[in-house]
Amino acid sequence: MRAYLYDNSDADQRELHDSGIPVSIEELNAINVQYQRLEGSLEEQMKVVEQLCVERSYKNRDEIHISPTLLPNYEEKIKIFFTEHIHEDEEIRFIIEGSGFFDVRDRLDRWVRILVEVGDLLIVPAGIYHRFTLDTSNYIRAMRLFKEDPKWTPINRPLADDNKYRVEHLKTIGPLSFC
Repeated sequence: MRAYLYDNSDADQRELHDSGIPVSIEELNAINVQYQRLEGSLEEQMKVVEQLCVERSYKNRDEIHISPTLLPNYEEKIKIFFTEHIHEDEEIRFIIEGSGFFDVRDRLDRWVRILVEVGDLLIVPAGIYHRFTLDTSNYIRAMRLFKEDPKWTPINRPLADDNKYRVEHLKTIGPLSFC
């Protein structure tokens, strides 16, 4: 797993933006972000995904394929994905092919960049500010898991600041003075 503080430079969002300050799995867990690396063949990885679906009551799933040739208006859409927002449900992604970045806000409101690659499973909690972009390979194939019917309506900042899921997330991660 590779996670680090985002460098906030003006370079293309698909670049690494590595500040050189690493972020550990424990630090991700402290903001309720869960990461798991699934090993083995895709069939073996899918057995783990199926078990997770049972444990967390995920009933629905789909797959997304994102690339300049597969997604109409690619450059426009990739900028939309990179807009800071929350969801009112968890965002679960299992990476089947390709790679990209999930950026999440930590307790001090800094961006943490998480590289997601083949075999990575990421669970981003409801109410956390986040954004997504591909890396410079410009391709990803990911499975999305849902507890109910797929619902991934983004609520952008600052409109989400008072959202009940945002408020609850902040309560569960504790005071902002800790990081």
